[in-house]
Amino acid sequence: MPFTLTMPKLSPTMEEGTIAKWCKKEGDYVKAGDVLFEVATDKATVEHSALDEGFLRKILIQEGQSAIVNQAVAIFTEKKEESIEGYQPEGEIVKPVPVQAAQAPSKEAAPAATPPPPSGAMMQPAFIPQPPVEHYTFSGPQGDLEGHILASPLAKKMAKEKEIDLSTVKGTGPHGRIMSRDLDLGQHAGTVTFGRREAPTIAPGTYEEVPLTPIRKIIATRLQESKTFIPHFYTTQEINAEPMINLRKELSTADLKVSYNDMVLRASALALREHPQVNSGFNSVNQSIIRFKTIDISVAVSVSVGLITPIIRHADFKNLGQLSSEMKRLAIKARDGKLAREEYTGGSFTVSNLGMYGISEFFAIINPPQAAILAVGGIEDRPVVKEGQVVPGKTMKLTLSADHRVLDGADAAKFLKTLQKFLENPSLLLL
Repeated sequence: MPFTLTMPKLSPTMEEGTIAKWCKKEGDYVKAGDVLFEVATDKATVEHSALDEGFLRKILIQEGQSAIVNQAVAIFTEKKEESIEGYQPEGEIVKPVPVQAAQAPSKEAAPAATPPPPSGAMMQPAFIPQPPVEHYTFSGPQGDLEGHILASPLAKKMAKEKEIDLSTVKGTGPHGRIMSRDLDLGQHAGTVTFGRREAPTIAPGTYEEVPLTPIRKIIATRLQESKTFIPHFYTTQEINAEPMINLRKELSTADLKVSYNDMVLRASALALREHPQVNSGFNSVNQSIIRFKTIDISVAVSVSVGLITPIIRHADFKNLGQLSSEMKRLAIKARDGKLAREEYTGGSFTVSNLGMYGISEFFAIINPPQAAILAVGGIEDRPVVKEGQVVPGKTMKLTLSADHRVLDGADAAKFLKTLQKFLENPSLLLL
C-alpha cells in the first residue's frame, strides 16, 4: 500500500522547510529510525529520521526545493514492486496564485503594473520617461549612441573629426555649452577604460533577486514585527575597559582563555539577578508582562544564512570558565547548523556583540517576547579624565534597547550602572 511522507514541523515557528540533502535515493528500503533527509528550517539545518519502514518510491521535493509544513515530500510503499500509478499524495496542497484575465484598459483605469520577473533572473528596472535633452552623436566600436548635448557647431565638427566623445567634455561657454577650446580635455570616442579595467557592459540598474533562506525569512518577519509594534527606547553607558583588559591578561598567564564577551555575559547574568524586572518579556496576545523565573541569556551568533541566538541556561549559576566553554560549544554548533531546538528557544534576555568587528556603538532590535537586548561595542582608545587630567584610556559602550511597555528609563539606567560596576571591577565576576 502506498503512503505519503510529509514535511514535519521541526520548530515552533517553522512554516516551511528546504530539503538540504536526501540521505536515501528512490528505490531504497528505509528502516524506522534511518536518517531520511536534512531540512533547513527557520532556525537550523536538522536531520529527519523515518518513523515508518518502507520503500522510497518517489521523491516529490528535490534538494534545494522548499515545502510547507505537512506538504507531501515523498511517496513510500510497503512492497518494492507495488504500483504507485494513480496514487494521490496526502497532505497540504500548495494552491497556485490565481492569475486574473487580461482586461482592456479604460481611460479611468491606472496603468497596469508590470508583473515581477522570475526569481533569480537578471532584471532591469521599468523604463521611466526622461525630459528631452539636446542631441549629440557618439561614435565608437560599439555603435552610434544618439542624444543631446549643448555644443557649438564648430565644436561638434571638430569632435567628429578628432573622434572626441562630447559626453566626456565639460563646456565653458554660455549655459555650459561646449566650445572648441574645451575639446582638449575630452576622451577619445570608443571604449572608455578606467586604469586597466574596461567599462562594464551590463546595463546600469541591472539586478537579480535572491530567494530568502528559511532562517532569513523568520528573521525578517520577527524583527519587522518587533520594530513596528514594540516601543523601543535606548540607553547607553560608556565604561572604563582597562580593568577587563588587565584581568584577561592575568588569566592568560595561567592558560585561562576568556573573551571580553564572556565577561559581558557573566556581568549581564549577575546584573539581571539584581534587576529581575529587566529579565522580563511581554505577551502581546494577553497584554501582560512575563516575569521569567530563570536567567537564560540568548547570544546572537552570525551564521552563513542569517542570525541565530543559542541560549545559555541558568547563566547566573555558571562561573566565567563555564560560560566561556559553553559559549564556544554553542557557537560551533550554530555555525554548523546542528543546534537542537531546546538550545535556541526560550531565552529571557539577549546579548549582541559587534565589538569584534570594530563597531563603536549600535542599537539592537528587541528579540520578542523578551523585553530587552544589550548591544556591545568594541574597546577603543579614548582620551579620558582621571584626577582632573586628560590621559589615554580604553573605553567600551553598552546600549540597552528596552520595551517601554515593560521597562521605564530608570529601570534601564539602574541595570546599566550595575553592569558598569561589574565590568569596571571584573574581579567580582570570579566570585
